[in-house]
Amino acid sequence: MIRSLAAKVLTAAAIAMMAFAAPGGTASAAEPDLIYKKTTVWKLLAPDAKIGTYGLDDPEVEGVACHFSVPEIGGWKGWIGVAEELSQASLSCRQYGPITFKRKLTQGEEMFSQRRSFFFKRMQIVRGCDAKRNMLVYLVYTDKLIEGSPENSTSSVPIMPWGAAAPVKCSEWISE
Repeated sequence: MIRSLAAKVLTAAAIAMMAFAAPGGTASAAEPDLIYKKTTVWKLLAPDAKIGTYGLDDPEVEGVACHFSVPEIGGWKGWIGVAEELSQASLSCRQYGPITFKRKLTQGEEMFSQRRSFFFKRMQIVRGCDAKRNMLVYLVYTDKLIEGSPENSTSSVPIMPWGAAAPVKCSEWISE
């Protein structure tokens, strides 16, 4: 009986520790900057559901920034981090200075990743190169352990000259 009670207490403690560690978490880029949040569902005694808008610089391509919006579940489950967030996301990326690649990249390489559920769902932003048009193409989507989500968003960034510098060719820096 005491052993059973101790096992339950340890399990509850482990779940509580994981719950507080679950929100956010990036794999390949710095934490995104919160631009603002807008309430979409008001709750009387629990946190509201919101849409969060975030900005981040591409960590491997200087001169490109992306903004994405994602729904954030309200209520007590959302507050403690155990609610499964929706798969929806919106993405917009732009050139804001001369584009410089920090290293050679591959098509579809992950730029940013964030956990969207307690265990199994992850939102990812990946990048590629449209060599014919000399454009960077960014894709945001979510995946699950068992099945992915068809909901996604893309954003294209034409590589333009900036100042006196000639534009680089993305095909020289991003390969299959």
